[in-house]
Amino acid sequence: MPKIALDPTPFHASHDFLDFFDVAAAAGYEWLQITPHPDVIPFFAHPRVDADYLRRIRKRSTDAGVGIASLLPVQRWSWPEEGPRLAAVRNWRRIIEIASELEVPVINTEFSGRPERAEESEAGFFASMEELLPLIERAGLTVNIDPHPDDFVEDGLAAWRLIRGLDNPAIGFVYVGSHTFHYGDRATGLIPQLGERLGAVYTADSFDHRRSHGLRYITNPPGNSVRVHQHLRIGDGDVDWAELFGALAASGFLSRDDAVICSNVFAEDESAAETSRFQLETVRRLIADAAG
Repeated sequence: MPKIALDPTPFHASHDFLDFFDVAAAAGYEWLQITPHPDVIPFFAHPRVDADYLRRIRKRSTDAGVGIASLLPVQRWSWPEEGPRLAAVRNWRRIIEIASELEVPVINTEFSGRPERAEESEAGFFASMEELLPLIERAGLTVNIDPHPDDFVEDGLAAWRLIRGLDNPAIGFVYVGSHTFHYGDRATGLIPQLGERLGAVYTADSFDHRRSHGLRYITNPPGNSVRVHQHLRIGDGDVDWAELFGALAASGFLSRDDAVICSNVFAEDESAAETSRFQLETVRRLIADAAG
């Protein structure tokens, strides 16, 4: 069975980073995903931890009985301009060291390029991978990538083809439930192709922005390039969760203990503790229903 982890982002404003392990334990979780945080690995920046802080992280994890399932850094490693891309590669070197020091085998991330400069971003991605892949392999890590809305690749199948082109089993795919409609709403066609290269699934809901002939959300001026999605509680949006978990069960994902399912609801901060418990119970029920 996959590790079911909590994304603690909703607790950033109310808790110290080291308290996240206790928060996860109180909600019933055995695992935490470390997401961008100013005390650890900020967005697009070099990590802020030293050896002492890493020891404190390990101790709090052990004391709470909550393991670290994965790290989630977001760095501009596919940026179409060399300055930010090279800085991201430098940051990634330290992130890989941190994963090893924390004995975390999985890093989940995003492509982090620009859609209006897709060709240059793809070239930047492959240039970064040439340098980082040997380090990832040497550390024994798996790095899974999400084609995030507003990235240089957003369609799920196109992203899988790009990952497949690396021809390296250390690089896999993150399927984010709330990005389903930007992926092309193709879970039943995509997940069988991913096979064991699907390393993580995030469980948050979203509305289908394509409905009502593209006018479900109206932004002005018409035709601007915004990407709209939500990270809601399961059941509050349009994602077909029975279909998604049925595809995960058929692919063998729900039988793997190396896989990660992460709850990442961002729209319920005022009820984050209750929502975290709801998400855990709902994921467990979806797994049971898919297996039955």
